[in-house]
Amino acid sequence: MSRMIQAILTNPIAVIGAAGQLGGWLRQLLGERARTFDLPELDITDHDAVLRVLLAARPAAIVNCAAYTNVDRAEAEPDVCFAVNATAVAHLAEAAAELDCPLVQVSTDYVFGNTPGDNPPPWRETDVPAPRGVYAESKRAGELAALRAPKHLVVRTCGLYGHTTLVDQARNFVEAILRKAERGESLRVVDDQVCSPSYARDVAEAICWLLDVEITGIIHVTNAGATNWYEFAREILALRGLSVPIEAISTAEYNAPAPRPAYSVLDGARYASLRGAAMPRIHAALRAYLTWRSRALEKRNTSP
Repeated sequence: MSRMIQAILTNPIAVIGAAGQLGGWLRQLLGERARTFDLPELDITDHDAVLRVLLAARPAAIVNCAAYTNVDRAEAEPDVCFAVNATAVAHLAEAAAELDCPLVQVSTDYVFGNTPGDNPPPWRETDVPAPRGVYAESKRAGELAALRAPKHLVVRTCGLYGHTTLVDQARNFVEAILRKAERGESLRVVDDQVCSPSYARDVAEAICWLLDVEITGIIHVTNAGATNWYEFAREILALRGLSVPIEAISTAEYNAPAPRPAYSVLDGARYASLRGAAMPRIHAALRAYLTWRSRALEKRNTSP
């Protein structure tokens, strides 16, 4: 057993942003191995606080799930977005170097803002990013900051959904569609953005495995396959037996302040090769999440 694996199995793993979707699943999957951090206990934009708190905790690894994720608002407050998504990652990389432990930085498909030609292949880890918009640029800057840590792993993912505690109140695409549909509202969803929406539990489980086997570098971890948001919304409605009007619209019609990638499907071949199995497919993962969600809501509603 290597020294790193031995440390990971015996020392705590720092989960930054543990109150979020991915952080919550990591906390649950890691159990007693997790040492969780979130506001107000730790503000990762505070350099001195990051070093003081993490050096005292002495984790075997740092997993950064914290991020500024309001893509449209970022256009109006770039300083705040970059402080969280880039500068703070540099603080964590410095702490990881001091501790001689791995830093896992969670990144995004948005770093590929290029507009490819017809029938493009999925983006590979070796492809050159071309982020568009403040959010995407800040996440790419965060990747570069993480890569400066001596031991690093950048995990790019896409369209996360599934919260361990908030369940139906979480802010993600699946819950937004369900909230509107359950109120009987009609839906307008873009059909010209192709990606791989991913169940946060699946991504968290993959990160746990990647840590245990000491994978480094950049790796793409999403549910397998590709879809567009309109088709994904139709699948959500079908699986829940909801019938409301749904209209396909273009990104131009949606007219959001920030640009979105037209095609951001990530190639999962490296992960599949390392693990010997691909990630669960998009629609299987969605079915698994909706089944878990129904049970979680039933349990919550019947608890005294």
